[in-house]
Amino acid sequence: MTEQIPVRDVTPPAKVAASNDLYAAREKIYTRAFSGLFRNLRRVGGAALFILFFGTVWLNWDGRQAVWWDLPERKFHIFGATFWPQDFMLLSWLLIICAFGLFFITVFAGRVWCGYTCPQSVFTWVFMWAEKITEGDRNQRMKLDKAPMSANKLLRKFAKHAIWIAVGILVAITFVGYFTPIRQLVPDLVTLQVNGWTAFWIGFFTLATYGSAGFLREQVCIYMCPYARFQSVMFDKDTLIVSYDPRRGEKRGPRKKEADYKAMGLGDCIDCTMCVQVCPTGIDIRDGLQIECIGCAACIDACDAIMDKMNYPRGLISYTTEHNLSGQQTHLLRPRLIGYAVALSVMIGLFAYAVYDRPLVKLDVLKDRVLYRENEQGRIENVYTLKVMNKAQHAQSFVITTSGLDGLAYEGRSEVRAQAGELVTIPVELSMAPEKLPSSTNEIVFHIKSMDDESISDEADSRFIGPSIR
Repeated sequence: MTEQIPVRDVTPPAKVAASNDLYAAREKIYTRAFSGLFRNLRRVGGAALFILFFGTVWLNWDGRQAVWWDLPERKFHIFGATFWPQDFMLLSWLLIICAFGLFFITVFAGRVWCGYTCPQSVFTWVFMWAEKITEGDRNQRMKLDKAPMSANKLLRKFAKHAIWIAVGILVAITFVGYFTPIRQLVPDLVTLQVNGWTAFWIGFFTLATYGSAGFLREQVCIYMCPYARFQSVMFDKDTLIVSYDPRRGEKRGPRKKEADYKAMGLGDCIDCTMCVQVCPTGIDIRDGLQIECIGCAACIDACDAIMDKMNYPRGLISYTTEHNLSGQQTHLLRPRLIGYAVALSVMIGLFAYAVYDRPLVKLDVLKDRVLYRENEQGRIENVYTLKVMNKAQHAQSFVITTSGLDGLAYEGRSEVRAQAGELVTIPVELSMAPEKLPSSTNEIVFHIKSMDDESISDEADSRFIGPSIR
C-alpha cells in the first residue's frame, strides 16, 4: 500500500488578501488645532521658506532678475553668475549633493525634512489653516460635512476653496516667474497679454498645488513620494524619531486629574487620542514607528499640552531613539553618519571649487563634412567652424591659436570680441604642405585666451585630415 502525503489548503481567505492592498481608499482626516514648541519652529521655518521662494524672484541684479532660468536663450542666471547648458554637469553634482544631504539628515533625525521643509507638508499646513478659519476647528468641520447643504455651508465651502485657489495661483505665478521675468509676467497677466504656454503652466501648477495640498495631502506622502518607501533603509536604532514611550504610558486609560492612577495600574497615557486628532496623516503614534509618520512632531505638542494639564512630566511622546526607548545608550557618532558627513563635505568642497574655477569662455569646434581639399598652392586644407561663448558678465576680446602640427597655417579671424553671454561663430581654414603631414589623421588643438584676463581660457580638440600616406 502506497503512503500518501497529507495535503492541506493554505490559500488565505479573500478578506485577508484584500487587507494587503497596496493602496487604500482615502478617508478624510480632520485635524485639530494645537500649539506648542515644534509648531512654532515649523511656522518660523515655513515663513523663512516663503520669504525665500516668494521674495527671491523679485530681486534684481545688474539690471536683470537675480534668479532667472532663461530657457529660450539657454542661460541660467543666479545672482552674479550665468550658467549655460555646458555647465549641466554642475547641476548633476548639485542634485547628488542634495541627495547625500537628505541621506545624512535622515540617518541623524529621520523624516525631519518631510515634517518641516517639504513643500507638500508646508502647503498642506497652509491649506489646513484655511479650513480652520473658514469652517472652524475639527468638530465643527465634521459637523458641517454631515449637515445638509445650506447657504451657510455653501458660503464656508466657497470661502475655503477660494483661499486654496488663490494660494495655488500665487504659487504658480511665482514658480513660472523664475522662468519668465516676473516684473513683466504680472502686468501681462493683468492685461491678459500672457502667451499660451505661460498661461498653460500657470494653470497647471495652480491645479497641482490645489489638488495635492487640498485633496491628496497624506496620499502624496504615503503612496506617491518615493522617500517614504526607502527612508527605513537609512534608519538605525540611533536615528532620532518621533516615538511614544510604552514603558511610561501603558496601561492606558482615562482618569481624574487628582486620581492615584498608579494604584489603578495605569500609565501616564490618559487615552485622550489628541495625538491622533492633530496628526496630518491620521496615524496613532502609539502603535509604533510607521511609514506614514512624517516626523512633524504635532503629536508631541498635543501630548505635552495634555501632560501639562494633568501635571505629569512632558515627553510621553518625544524625539528619541530606539536605543533610548529600550534603556540603552544612544550613539550620536556612528560609522554611517560619519561616512555621509565626510562624503557630503568633500562633495560640497569640490562643487564650490568647480563653480569658482569654471571657465568663463567656452570653445566648440565643428569640422566641415568635407574631409580635406587641395588649395591653389597645393596645400592640404581643412575647414572648421568655431563657436566662442563668452560666459562672463562683461564683454571680452579673445585670441585664437592652434597647436599639434608644425607648419600648420591659420586662415581666418584669430581675434574676436564677444559681448556678455554672446555666442560668436567663426569659420576658419587650416592648411599644411602635404609632404609635412606625418599621417592622414592628425590630432590638433584649438586654444582661446582672453586678451583682457589671461586666466580666462579654454581649448578644444579636433583632427586635421589629409591624403593617405603610403
